[in-house]
Amino acid sequence: MVKRSKGIRSKSRHILRKKPRDRGNPSITRALHQFEEGESVNITINPSVHKGMPHVRFNGKTGKIEGKQGESYLVGIIRGKKHKTLIIKPDHLRRAQ
Repeated sequence: MVKRSKGIRSKSRHILRKKPRDRGNPSITRALHQFEEGESVNITINPSVHKGMPHVRFNGKTGKIEGKQGESYLVGIIRGKKHKTLIIKPDHLRRAQ
């Protein structure tokens, strides 16, 4: 029997899929977004950008910007009873409504 792969993108076939009209490279404005500390953001993974991508389990979660690390942002979320800090590039972040 073949051993099942358990990589970082396993079980993500439907989550990390773009619609046919959205395929290709994203616009540059998404990568140049500036966020302020304390601002609320939604984590929406863009599968065409591999750098700075958070784990699939955090897709769709909302957190707050805690700081900046290079070009990326430190985003704090609460998962269960634990506080987690993620390092995410702005390509995968959107302002929360």
